[in-house]
Amino acid sequence: MRHLVGLLLLAVCMYGLDAELTSHLHPPKQEIPIANCVFPFIYGDEVHYSCISTHSDFDWCSLDFYFQGRWRYCTALDPPMCIFPFQFRKKFINECTKEGYILNRSWCSLTDNYNRDRKWKQCSPYNF
Repeated sequence: MRHLVGLLLLAVCMYGLDAELTSHLHPPKQEIPIANCVFPFIYGDEVHYSCISTHSDFDWCSLDFYFQGRWRYCTALDPPMCIFPFQFRKKFINECTKEGYILNRSWCSLTDNYNRDRKWKQCSPYNF
């Protein structure tokens, strides 16, 4: 009988220990939604059209038009998007263009009026 009680106590102890170890080895997964970066956004009285590294070792973006403390680190999927159509010189451009770029590469505006804002980026092979 003494052995039966000992085995029972050992089993209870091991089961409790196993449950405790299992919770540490397999913590519950948290689903954290990834909010979209907002471009352009205002931070420090300046308008930003892409991710910035101000006060950080890594690029980040705001989750609000006016930065209110909500932010996240940028990923490769966060480049600012081209705006079409955009005004360049005296015409409206509806796709990436090589016009005006001395390196003969395609580019686009990040605002609807390149003449006024001078914000641009080089286009990817997929024109975005």
